[in-house]
Amino acid sequence: MDSSPPNTIIEEAPPRFSELKPPLSEDIIEALDRSGFEVCTPVQAETIPFLCSHKDVVVDAATGSGKTLAFLLPFIEIIRRSNSYPPKPHQVMGVIISPTRELSAQIHKVARAVRLDFAKCREVEADMNTLEEEGANLLIGTPGRLSDMMKRMEFLDFRNLEILILDEADRLLDMGFQKQVNYIISRLPKQRRTGLFSATQTQAVADLAKAGLRNPYLKCEADQKSSQLVHLLIENKNKKLVVFFMTCACVDYWGLVISKIPSLKSISFFPTHGKMDQKGRDTALASFTEASSGVLLCTDVAARGLDIPDTFTSHQGPGSVGEGIKGICFLCPCL
Repeated sequence: MDSSPPNTIIEEAPPRFSELKPPLSEDIIEALDRSGFEVCTPVQAETIPFLCSHKDVVVDAATGSGKTLAFLLPFIEIIRRSNSYPPKPHQVMGVIISPTRELSAQIHKVARAVRLDFAKCREVEADMNTLEEEGANLLIGTPGRLSDMMKRMEFLDFRNLEILILDEADRLLDMGFQKQVNYIISRLPKQRRTGLFSATQTQAVADLAKAGLRNPYLKCEADQKSSQLVHLLIENKNKKLVVFFMTCACVDYWGLVISKIPSLKSISFFPTHGKMDQKGRDTALASFTEASSGVLLCTDVAARGLDIPDTFTSHQGPGSVGEGIKGICFLCPCL
């Protein structure tokens, strides 16, 4: 009779806001504590560190996932660290595009709750005379109102804008706002951080991400990761991609699974991780470097210190997942 103890699955507790890296400011942590926000949702835990590290993100996030704080908190931190801090009254440092006035009002309410008092946060539905007299550092509004305001209000300065957020991007496009969104993006500086949040990842959303984001990191909900990964690989089968997994076992498992999917047969996969022998790791890396297309499957350790032409820039020393990446990345815990 087998007397071995049963397998025990230990789920890692979600991190607290005070545990995120890079760290949030102490007064922001205190404000979150007072408002009852101590523990991050999965979307917040994954998104905040990337935006705070000046990286673009594409996030699969439905209503109720905590996405509003996931982009508001990085905005606060990015502005405080910028060379333009404190911003002048008419110096717009952030723009949040949402599909409806109701959602804009909700985002504005959350922004006030986390004490965005160092910057003037305005809904663009507000009185235009007040906006002209007092200015704004963060604009929140619908695409139609924002694009119209940008055409008529030359007193607002967007030259030092730090962050653009497209909230519920799938709804923005479904409601016919693509022309206005493209206009807004064209008026903003290219050297910015951009976050695209969407409940679904349609082809239209993917096209918008390509137009508005530079080298985005894609984060999706757990139950959608497998299908999203396959979709991403098919859509970029002629490119070089890097897929990060949390463990060596995940690299081995998914390297075997996805290589047997019929629609992915034409793609070359190069698994590598720390439990492989040195020769195997060197061979996988050399083959991926020399290939014109393909997918490197690895753990986050591979994000450090690698130099692959057209895919990576060199980064020495410790860093977060994907530090220095130039190509397309997909973050997969264990799918």
